[in-house]
Amino acid sequence: MKPLWAPWRMDFILQKDKPAPKSGLIPGCIFCSKPEAQEDRKNHILYRGAHVFVMLNIYPYNNGHLLISPYLHTGDLSKLDRTILTDLMATVQKSVAALEAAVSPEGFNIGINLGKAAGAGIEDHLHIHIVPRWAGDTNYMPVLAETRVIPEHLNATYDTLLPHFRELKTTGPPDGRAGRRPRGKKMVISKKGPGRKVGYR
Repeated sequence: MKPLWAPWRMDFILQKDKPAPKSGLIPGCIFCSKPEAQEDRKNHILYRGAHVFVMLNIYPYNNGHLLISPYLHTGDLSKLDRTILTDLMATVQKSVAALEAAVSPEGFNIGINLGKAAGAGIEDHLHIHIVPRWAGDTNYMPVLAETRVIPEHLNATYDTLLPHFRELKTTGPPDGRAGRRPRGKKMVISKKGPGRKVGYR
């Protein structure tokens, strides 16, 4: 028996007992209730687009694990029209650019789980996962102890990423490549923490 003390999960467990959100939204669905609450910092929402939004996964696989979801409540990909699909994929692109600028990952896992059999934790409201990856981020802990170590608090990750998502909100990547590391260039960070300056040389 290996006990794991995780009292913060109770909010998720009791989600079904919370009051229903406003008309048109689905009670108990975090992808409906969290954007409706208008408490972006509390709910770790980093970005709101016309049809989709971005928030941190509160049970991350790695630091900076993002969830990109349409506001429309559906688990059926075919129910998303071209406008929503375009915004969804454009936001994935923007999110990758923001993560590259903020935390310099060496790779990404990007995917969507459709249906319970495919591993969807919330199968009725589809969403895309973006997981930043670094060489060596899978060490002996998950291999031997079946435990992942997340070294940074969610609030600290939120503060690090938010300025980059605010910049995307106000300016947007004009060619879909803003924030990317130029080929052959090394990223230089002038200081640590929120608001840090990022350049290339």
